[in-house]
Amino acid sequence: MAGYADPVREILRRAGCRFDRYGKGDHEIWLCPNARRPIIVDNRIKSRHTANGILKQAGLPKAF
Repeated sequence: MAGYADPVREILRRAGCRFDRYGKGDHEIWLCPNARRPIIVDNRIKSRHTANGILKQAGLPKAF
């Protein structure tokens, strides 16, 4: 089963978001112009619901 982390990162990049720093464990902190707060992205996203939740936090429409 393929994960959703790489496609989510690519969608964030195309939307103008940028990687800020690494967080605790295997998480990454991203900054998006449309988001109120930093976006936390896990390196192992297995659920499409989680992937869509991350995109929603970034102010983007569902993709999965």
